[in-house]
Amino acid sequence: MNVMIVGGGGREHAIATAVAKSKQVDKIYCAPGNAGIAKIAECVPIGVMEFDKLADFAKSNDIDLAIIGPDDPLVGGIVDCFEERGIRTFGPRKNAAILEGSKAFSKDLMKKYGIPTAAYENFDNPEEALKYLESAKMPIVLKADGLALGKGVLICNTLEEAKEGINTIMVDKKFGNSGNTVVIEEFMTGREVSVLAFVDGKTIKTMSSSQDHKRARDNDEGLNTGGMGNFSPTPFYTKEVDDFCQKNIFVPTVNAMAAEGRPFCGVIFFGLMLTEDGPKVLEYNARFGDPEAQVVLCRMKNDIIDVMNACIDGKLSDIDLEFSDESAVCVILASDGYPEHYEKGFPITGFEAFEGKDDYFCFHAGTKFDGDSIVTNGGRVLGITALGPDLETARAKAYEATGWIDFANKYMRNDIAKI
Repeated sequence: MNVMIVGGGGREHAIATAVAKSKQVDKIYCAPGNAGIAKIAECVPIGVMEFDKLADFAKSNDIDLAIIGPDDPLVGGIVDCFEERGIRTFGPRKNAAILEGSKAFSKDLMKKYGIPTAAYENFDNPEEALKYLESAKMPIVLKADGLALGKGVLICNTLEEAKEGINTIMVDKKFGNSGNTVVIEEFMTGREVSVLAFVDGKTIKTMSSSQDHKRARDNDEGLNTGGMGNFSPTPFYTKEVDDFCQKNIFVPTVNAMAAEGRPFCGVIFFGLMLTEDGPKVLEYNARFGDPEAQVVLCRMKNDIIDVMNACIDGKLSDIDLEFSDESAVCVILASDGYPEHYEKGFPITGFEAFEGKDDYFCFHAGTKFDGDSIVTNGGRVLGITALGPDLETARAKAYEATGWIDFANKYMRNDIAKI
């Protein structure tokens, strides 16, 4: 079969790596892809939001399955577009992708169906938001309603910071139209964990847990990023926690979306906070996380094509998801200055060290070809991932492998998976 993956980051490289393992797959295309994905797929220079061009390509190249990686095209309705053209597609339709596309929608959904989450209020008027803050308890969390590349969340410790945050999001529009509405949310404390789940509209099957490091600097300091590293599984996601989440969060979310006439087919990312009062939902995403996909998919034993087809056909209940007992750690090699100002275009060396090793992975996030050389092309450049029998071993191997790669402004956190 012919498979097309839409996207060009580390998540899509991890998906492509999993797809390439399937004996059912003859040819993989990726649009637009990157320099790493080009080793296992034919990269096509079409942007993720060019729906008609992507659909035309899929039709003319006999694509049997399209897999949508990023949030923007999902929220924009690419699945609806593809399905109208008769293209079999893995991912939620537009009316279901709103679960990620609007934080106000998702918070209202959780309130309506009794799914545990932080207390909140939604505002589309900055003056009303500022007035609310006067009597709010600090610290407090401000969230731009729409998509903001994982950066539209501000944690404010003082009233002055919160007021400045409202101006940043709603007046200055730092995150564009995503800031037309803001969610003001109580600040929760506890361990933050992530659970990805396959969903077919009615059945949900969770993958192995993982834990992200969002802040740019060591010791969880600095600005929020798209993720500086990840590990799986997390020891804090116990069977007791899982039992609670299955009953009170995972299944109720799928049932709520169905009840709202928005059946969800694809992957739901559950961002959870393990508070003193029990697990609560921090956020939903409507796709594989990045870099969560890098540490979870390399541990999945199933043929990913079988699982995705089961989701599309409403037969996920027939699938028994299996993951290896190994741990995985991913350390992001970034461009120094990320997530704000950074240079790109620097040559990258050392890729050959990963060849022939099935317990080390070098997932490309922000790379491109410059002639015969591979150069940096983003803030997050590579996801260096390693497997080990336990977390400590996997961590040591991942950091060992970061030394194999070199580029001019290479930066990483040094405390990923240090718990």
